[in-house]
Amino acid sequence: MDLFIIGGGINGCGIARDAAGRGLSVTLAEMGDLAQATSSASTKLFHGGLRYLEFFEFRLVREALEERETLLRAMPHISWPMRFVLPWHPAMRFESDTPTSRLLSFVMPWMKGRRPAWLIRLGLFLYDNLGGRKILPGTRTVNLREDAAGAPLNPKFGFAYEYSDCWVQDARLVVLNARDAEARGARVLVGTKVVSAARENGLWHIVTEGPEGRADHWSRGLVNAGGPWVEDVIRNTIRLNSTEGVRLVRGSHIVTRKLYDHDRCYFFQGEDGRIIFAIPYEQDFTLIGTTDQDHKAAPSDVHCTEAEQDYLCAFASKYFAKPVTRQDIVWTYSGVRPLYNDGAKSATAATRDYVLSVDATGGVPLLNVFGGKITTYRRLAESAMEKLAPYFPGLRGKWTAGVTLPGGGFAPDATAQVIRDLAASYPFLGPQWAERMVRHYGLEARDILGNARMAEDLGQSFGATLTEAEVNWLMTREWARRAEDVVWRRTKLGLRLTTEQIAALDIYMTERAQPAPVAE
Repeated sequence: MDLFIIGGGINGCGIARDAAGRGLSVTLAEMGDLAQATSSASTKLFHGGLRYLEFFEFRLVREALEERETLLRAMPHISWPMRFVLPWHPAMRFESDTPTSRLLSFVMPWMKGRRPAWLIRLGLFLYDNLGGRKILPGTRTVNLREDAAGAPLNPKFGFAYEYSDCWVQDARLVVLNARDAEARGARVLVGTKVVSAARENGLWHIVTEGPEGRADHWSRGLVNAGGPWVEDVIRNTIRLNSTEGVRLVRGSHIVTRKLYDHDRCYFFQGEDGRIIFAIPYEQDFTLIGTTDQDHKAAPSDVHCTEAEQDYLCAFASKYFAKPVTRQDIVWTYSGVRPLYNDGAKSATAATRDYVLSVDATGGVPLLNVFGGKITTYRRLAESAMEKLAPYFPGLRGKWTAGVTLPGGGFAPDATAQVIRDLAASYPFLGPQWAERMVRHYGLEARDILGNARMAEDLGQSFGATLTEAEVNWLMTREWARRAEDVVWRRTKLGLRLTTEQIAALDIYMTERAQPAPVAE
């Protein structure tokens, strides 16, 4: 084969899709489930990274802003525009050591510890214009004493800025990239661990351990997109000496009961210089995050600690009129970001930009992927192919911009009509079920529902609108193997299902995955 990819997160699947579309033969191996680690533990945003402007990361922000609208067009079912409200008060103070704060303190010493309104507005002007915005509306000012966005907030906040960014179903993005890669000829192996990789006779010899036992693979090139395990793969799987490494930074989130009724998000600035978001989530909940903590444990040993839960509750409570408490939390999740170790003093200051490093010893390339943002995954994949192009003469050029993912194929502003049409075709769904199906599967929702005239036609019900027809689709088309793959990654129905319902689903999936006994 041409290319073997280690890691089934967004970077690995994005590179697999791009490479397969350029005509390369590709195999991807993921030791667990697709998007099992960092890629399903994001803040679920396609965003430019407004706060990265404080670190002068203009290239990263511009690239991310350009990508928002490119991705909106390609996946309107799993990504959509959202408006963000940034409250401001003249008494706000921040402990911050960003390049912007240092410059401001030097030029205007009396402004130390402040983000004045004019500075925020300048940042938002850049945010509106760096990326050639065409679809998304620009920034506006909001009178919180008159606007509905002010109702849930502490009355001291009378003024805010409102700007645009986008939501994305992060784990579904990964799976749809893997599906599109497979449709273009790639082979996707889940539950398959790479146990060794070495250069032999001008090729990579890769050994995997998976559901069907040990297997050997030979490839002209190797991509290490192991995410938090990228350094471990270099040192312990490929056994190379390297000075490059990752800085593991834990980002934790809490999900609470719904804290307010409107559909906008909040951007809250903290006294410690950090920011968090409060976002409407899965119709009946609010998502709050994220933290930034250096992570010293193993990448798999990650959870939202009690201290982080308290931090997020206290942070949000400085803005909401009604305090957010631990009793409001219904779910927590945490992921480890594999940031390139640039020697920054703090986790918050560490670069969010990606670094692609090629080791071409003997003319047999190894590409290591460090860092990255979910928003720029497609551009990262293009950059990865540019790095690999010298080793694959005649490689086709860029192609992914604007090319729809499975289930897409309609305009971003047509989503509401697609939902209405689905509900009209399947009256038993009702508006919420129809919206969930479109927001997960887009136009392919009809393939799952088929000729059903009533809910019972979809087979066994596992609760919360999850049916046998949908589960079977996820198992046969999207590599789902266990209940957690379905309820916490392919969907977020774990928020609505009971422990007993999830256990019953797991039994069903385990039994269905087993081969039928051979008749004697």
